[in-house]
Amino acid sequence: MPFEGLTGRLQDAFSGLRKKGKVTEADVKDVMREVRLALLEADVNYKVVRNFVKTVREKSLGEEVLGSLNGGQQVVKIVNDELTELMGGEQEKIIFAEPGQGPTVYMMTGLQGAGKTTTAGKLANYLRKYEKKKPMMVAADIYRPAAIDQLQTVGRDLDIPVFSMGDQVSPVEIAKRGLDEAKAENRDVVIIDTAGRLHIDETLMDELEDVKAAVNPHEIFLVVDAMTGQDAVNVADSFNERLNITSVILTKLDGDTRGGAALSIRSVTNKPIKFTGTGEKLDALEPFYPDRMANRILGMGDILTLIERAQQEVDEERAEEMAAKMRENRYDFNDFIEQMDQMQNMGPLEDIIKMIPGMNNLPGMDQFEVDPKDMAHMKAIVMSMTEEERQNPDILSQKRRRRIAKGSARDIAEVNRLIKQFKQSKDMMSKMSNGKMGGMEKMLGKMGGGKGKLGKMGKMGGGMGDLLGGLGGGGNSGSKKKKKKKKKKKKIVKRKK
Repeated sequence: MPFEGLTGRLQDAFSGLRKKGKVTEADVKDVMREVRLALLEADVNYKVVRNFVKTVREKSLGEEVLGSLNGGQQVVKIVNDELTELMGGEQEKIIFAEPGQGPTVYMMTGLQGAGKTTTAGKLANYLRKYEKKKPMMVAADIYRPAAIDQLQTVGRDLDIPVFSMGDQVSPVEIAKRGLDEAKAENRDVVIIDTAGRLHIDETLMDELEDVKAAVNPHEIFLVVDAMTGQDAVNVADSFNERLNITSVILTKLDGDTRGGAALSIRSVTNKPIKFTGTGEKLDALEPFYPDRMANRILGMGDILTLIERAQQEVDEERAEEMAAKMRENRYDFNDFIEQMDQMQNMGPLEDIIKMIPGMNNLPGMDQFEVDPKDMAHMKAIVMSMTEEERQNPDILSQKRRRRIAKGSARDIAEVNRLIKQFKQSKDMMSKMSNGKMGGMEKMLGKMGGGKGKLGKMGKMGGGMGDLLGGLGGGGNSGSKKKKKKKKKKKKIVKRKK
């Protein structure tokens, strides 16, 4: 999960303050010292940190906070508001050409290795899917080996056309001809993949300036690797100085990101972050919302992003059918596999759970991590069952279970455990659906009025509980921390022998 280290440090800093009623000037001073260290450790630009801490301290020492009965909560709110402001305040929409003014032109710029070519494909896919555009990509990187082939492969995978003239024609000419081709084919968006370098140099910048002058782009996107921290800010500053970039796309935000780039770029360049890359798949591109990111950094969850992901992955009609099955206790292993696939499409399970407000503060959630292999093993067990066994788990005798264990290459104890947990979860979901007990489905359904956006998440609640039960409750599953403890225990036993 992005910013996990920063989130942990900030939560530790605020843990005592949240419980307090009135806060003193000394309390604020202590907390701001921890916040400052957490931000610097996250590789946030030191000038940005200095200004941020100064602003928060001044607002926190006002009479309204120090004299309040819930001063601790107010300090946290001030930090949240300032983090949101630091990253841009409000989400900024992508710019399109005015109707009848020709195709919208986007230039993709950045250093080699930032994921520029893949991001061009992700952006084209996003615009086609959510903005109903007809994009064309233009391969204008003639220097990096296989750059043109890579973009063409991405285009084939997405069924989006790619204009190319090989690597013997100048990028300026390719960009101009690509724009003409897009007009001829009635394409309303042109995404130009330009060349990058391992570092910034004059030749690169001169060429990019020439391309910009030739096609007059509506947006110049700077693609930045979020894992490079403060270096990303220096790169952004240099590109902005020469090209006057319009927006930033942060890639690899799903990696071990400390947070320095996301928290510094807007303040240093005054240019908005508009998208974030959250995975390797060509649909892993999300609009950037400063307020939602601030909530996630402070461990407050991000229910709106969770809802949007559910809307994209869950069919409303199918969700209704699933809810009916739960109520009537007809939920089977086929439904289990379907929900598991839907959950995986929404992203890593530990990230999804932490998007639910309050979940991040539960004991052990900082260590909750699901090994993708565990999910694959569960799926292998279910897929080794016959259709009749998946529909009616009650017929799974020991003989059948041994056959399933052999067919899935898993231990018989693992098969027994999954079947037991499935039956327990099935009973629990039936009670939840009939209103006999509280649960995630009920909670999420209430939050969305049962029929709105969150209603769909509510219907998935039972499946999420089922999946968590299977992954977190088994002897071979759970967090990495638990696994390490087990290994340590085995070593101790061997030494005694």
